[in-house]
Amino acid sequence: MADDLLYTLGRSVVRAYARLMLRLDIHWHHALPPGPKLFVANHPSATDPFLIHLVSPQPMSVMITAKAFNVPLFGRFLRQLRQIPVGEGGGGPSLDEACTAIERGHSVAIFPEGQFSPQGGGFHPPRSGAARLALTTGVPVVPVGIYLPRERSIRITSGISGAQTTGYWYLRGPYGMTVGTPLDFEGDAEDRDHVSSVSHAIMHRIHSLAYESELRANRHKKKLAGSPA
Repeated sequence: MADDLLYTLGRSVVRAYARLMLRLDIHWHHALPPGPKLFVANHPSATDPFLIHLVSPQPMSVMITAKAFNVPLFGRFLRQLRQIPVGEGGGGPSLDEACTAIERGHSVAIFPEGQFSPQGGGFHPPRSGAARLALTTGVPVVPVGIYLPRERSIRITSGISGAQTTGYWYLRGPYGMTVGTPLDFEGDAEDRDHVSSVSHAIMHRIHSLAYESELRANRHKKKLAGSPA
């Protein structure tokens, strides 16, 4: 009960920050299905694991680099919110924890690139974790395409987690998310060729949704530029 209240409070803080500092734009293609879901998104900034909570009214556990959990107090806060630490290389215990969360009725969010998207633009090839989770659990996969002008991200290097880490934080400006129609996948999670096919199908959908988010942001920018002073 206390953890649920903490999650609600944390989500409210994120929403308030988005309203004050970001031109947040979220568009849903389809109503979200009931029950646990697997949200999958591209990862242009370190701000994404916080803002992705706003695409669903139900709580979700986001898979976040384990280094964040080493930060004093903040790591404990993430654990209380039932977020999931991901070690170097991903997979293993983090996927097991994500499967357990889904089995208990919680939604999970994962960034298939496994790292920040290239800051010069584009996307990294997908890793296998999202596809393996989708095939193992059978839950609906909800693709999310994120757009932000990456040149406005701030590069911050810190050793607060106990190791030197670099993050690209996006603190102010337009931030768009397009939430796509849920996808369903079946098959053997140990079949490498099938996992690869599903991984690329998921990432292809994320690409197109991120492009939609970018188009909306550009239309809004042109509209503002054409407004009378």
